Amino acid sequence: MKSKVYFSREITPEKVVELYRALGVNLSGKVAVKVHSGEKGNQNFLRPEFWKPMVDEVHGTIVECNTAYGDATTGVRDHTESHLKLIEEHGWSKYFDVDLMDAEGPDVVWQIPNGKVLKENHVGKNIVNYDSMLVLAHFKGHPMGGYGGALKQLSIGCASSKGKALIHSAGKTDDRFETWQQHASSTEFPEAMADSAFSVAEHFKGNIAYINVMKNLSVDCDCCAVAEDPCMKDIGILASLDPVAIDQACIDLVVNSDDPGKEHFMERVNSRNGIHTIEAAADLGFGSREYELIEL
Repeated sequence: MKSKVYFSREITPEKVVELYRALGVNLSGKVAVKVHSGEKGNQNFLRPEFWKPMVDEVHGTIVECNTAYGDATTGVRDHTESHLKLIEEHGWSKYFDVDLMDAEGPDVVWQIPNGKVLKENHVGKNIVNYDSMLVLAHFKGHPMGGYGGALKQLSIGCASSKGKALIHSAGKTDDRFETWQQHASSTEFPEAMADSAFSVAEHFKGNIAYINVMKNLSVDCDCCAVAEDPCMKDIGILASLDPVAIDQACIDLVVNSDDPGKEHFMERVNSRNGIHTIEAAADLGFGSREYELIEL
C-alpha cells in the first residue's frame, strides 16, 4: 500500500496545522518538536513565528542538538552556551520551551543491528524524556547531504555532537575535530544518515509525524552561516507519517517543476548522491518511496 502524503501549494502557518490534522494522528504525552533553529547569519531558515501555531497545536517542546563543526568560523551552534544564546536571539525561547538535548552528557546510545554503515547512534540524552515527536523540516539543499528534509532531521538533527561526528565520518570517529579529516564517502554518508534516522524513527514508531515546507529553496542548508539565496520559487507544504515518502515526494516536486532553478537545485542533490539517503532508508524498511500525493 502506498504511503499517504498530503500536499498544499499554499504556505501559511494555518495550512501547516490543517495538513497535520489531515494525518489523523494523535501525538500523545510529551511531544518533542524537531526544528532547524538556524545558524547565525543564515537568512533562509523558517522563523519561530511561522511554526508557532503548529507547535501550539501539539503543546510541544522545541528540541535541538549541538553541531559538530570542526572550524570555529563555521557557526556558533557547536557549543551549548553560544547555541542557547543564538536560539534566544532567533526568537525560539520567546515563544516556546526549548530543550538542547545534548547540553549535558552522557549521550544515549541506540543500537542499529542491521545498519549499513553505523551499528549505533548517539543522540542527545534528553530525547528519552519524550513520548512523541513531530518533525518539522525546512526542505532545501545541503552542502554534504545534497538535500535536507525529514530524514536529515531524524539523523543529523537528533544526533548529539558526537553522534554527528560519527555520521559524518561513517562511524570512524566521534571526535568532531577528527571527523573532518575522515569524511565518509558519497555512498557511506547517505547510508550513515539512513542508519541513524532509522534508530530515531523506530524509537518513536507509531508516535511520530513529519511536515516538510518547500520554501526558501536554497541549495544550502540552514546550518550555513553564509548561504546562497533561494534558486527556485516556493512550492508548498507536505505532511506524512512516512519520512521516506515525504522526502521522495519533495524531490519529485522539484524534478517535475517548470522552474528553471531546478537544474541548479538538483545538481546539488545529485552531485552529493543525495537520493541515496532515500534509497538506503527505504531499504532499511522504515518507509516507502511509493506514495499517493493528496492535494488539499
